[in-house]
Amino acid sequence: MKARKFFKAAGLCAIGLVFVWTFVFLYQKSKPEVKVYELHQPEVTDLVKSTIATGKVEPRDEVLIKPQISGIIDEVYKEAGQTIRKGEVIAKVKVIPELGSLNSAESRVRLAEISARQAETDFGRIKQLYEQQLVSRETYEKEEVNVSKAREELQTAKDNLEIIKEGITKSSASFSSTLIRSTIDGLILDVPIKVGNSVIMSNTFNDGTTIATVANMNDLIFRGNVDETEVGRLSEGMPVKLTIGALQGLTFDATLEYISPKGVESNGANQFEIKAAITPPEGVTIRSGYSANAEIVLERQEQALAIPEGCVEFSGDTTFVYVLTKSEPEQQFERRQIQIGMSDGIKIAIKSGLKQEEQVRGGEQKKG
Repeated sequence: MKARKFFKAAGLCAIGLVFVWTFVFLYQKSKPEVKVYELHQPEVTDLVKSTIATGKVEPRDEVLIKPQISGIIDEVYKEAGQTIRKGEVIAKVKVIPELGSLNSAESRVRLAEISARQAETDFGRIKQLYEQQLVSRETYEKEEVNVSKAREELQTAKDNLEIIKEGITKSSASFSSTLIRSTIDGLILDVPIKVGNSVIMSNTFNDGTTIATVANMNDLIFRGNVDETEVGRLSEGMPVKLTIGALQGLTFDATLEYISPKGVESNGANQFEIKAAITPPEGVTIRSGYSANAEIVLERQEQALAIPEGCVEFSGDTTFVYVLTKSEPEQQFERRQIQIGMSDGIKIAIKSGLKQEEQVRGGEQKKG
């Protein structure tokens, strides 16, 4: 009997404990959760807003050397990577004569030889008669002119035949179009031809074969693109900091010298081309085609009182922050209107409405 009373009392106690625990649990759940926020104190710092343009480094002057005649590459005297002076020979072209032109030139030579022999014979007769005073001086001088013309025509016909065969005459070897020369001082970037390759001259219907690419590597520029949202802040003469991926840890000074007046659509956005003159330090070799990033400072503010931009609440044209007024037992904040200045994308300058010793509300702290 006593045992039954004991178990009954124990059961009632257990039910009571469950009821109390349930009540406490529901009470705790019904209480509002206390939020704890990160706090940020304004600091005096320098703010810099910049934009990054991607592009590549290339020489300002890059010249494609093309032949003035068509033919086959007979010799190549230079290779990529060598420096070259204006007028130096890069390659020699061997002319392959066209059969019709060759036959015509040979026929012209034969006719000129016949005319020259006849003129020489006639002049010889007249000269003898003149010496015997049987013909006038006027007749002699006319025949002398005729023989000179015949000699000149023969030489011209021979030169023409030589040009068709060889692309050059012995009398004008220094001006030969078969010798392909550089038109500028610089560095040879590429020689895309080899001995035996056929080449054609540049004309109205064809760009011609490129014998070599020569550039002045002492005058380099950065060519890149910026978005239309930032191009309006750029102006010629702005300083540029250049970073080249292939040259880790080095930055180069450059000066913005060109901003395209016309944008080009790329991936759904308008891009504007820019160019900047590079000033490489001595002893550093920069190669044509290096990928590079150009940092251009759009706006700068020194010794500004700043806070993280995420702390600012934007409401139309008005901005607010939440200033800490009490820490214990719970954080309490005052919503205050402020005047802001420039932003670098991370921090924003405070013009008025906040003191350096005050603290503002940031993001909610994550519970461990």
